[in-house]
Amino acid sequence: MTPAVTIDADGRWRADGAVEPEAAALLDTLAPITRAGTVVGQLGQSLDGRIATITGASHYVTGAASRTHLHRLRALVDAVVVGAGTAQADDPRLTVRHVDGADPVRVVLDPNARVGPDRLLFTDGAAPTLHVVAQGRRACRGPGVETVAVAPDAAGALAPATLLAALAARGLRRVLVEGGGLTVSRFLAAGLLDRLHVVVAPMVIGSGRPAVTLAEIETLDAALRPPCCTHALDADTLFDLDLGGPG
Repeated sequence: MTPAVTIDADGRWRADGAVEPEAAALLDTLAPITRAGTVVGQLGQSLDGRIATITGASHYVTGAASRTHLHRLRALVDAVVVGAGTAQADDPRLTVRHVDGADPVRVVLDPNARVGPDRLLFTDGAAPTLHVVAQGRRACRGPGVETVAVAPDAAGALAPATLLAALAARGLRRVLVEGGGLTVSRFLAAGLLDRLHVVVAPMVIGSGRPAVTLAEIETLDAALRPPCCTHALDADTLFDLDLGGPG
């Protein structure tokens, strides 16, 4: 008989019977994402830290099991965020297809309104989509697409904290920052990620787009060393980093 599992408001799970080790590992990884206000970043990379080739080709760095894991994350959150570069280059759907669950609200972070109107996020009507642009920019229109105009910072970018506040005002408090590397890095640098899931594939690309880009440090004392658990996803390895963000 399969034990009943409950998850409390703090993202801790309990079961009324024995749980198989594989299921327990899955619960350990996913249960914290259910906590209200959790922001999780996700990256799939090669052994040498690349998420795509220099031309942007990324289909697929990681394997099928890792994509299933990504869809599980999507099913657990209220909103999934991608930057303009990812939306334009990958033309993602950002829906839940490999697992059961509801599609999250799709958020395109596009301060300069450079993402083309033909992208699936703006045309397929598969899930509600927020096109977040800087004030004064003209956003894309389409079925289920809403424009969100946000004041840019001094550099002309949209601050991660401002975006999260705009999403929270719409009741979207569990957020997945799915890509690309620069967008995830900006949330990481701002200290706004509670967790970071990095899936590493046994592949060496040799050059290309880096997964994480942060300010330079002089010594390893300044490096981030968060608590971490690892899980096998077939040939890939998931690093589940607990960043202890604001949550």
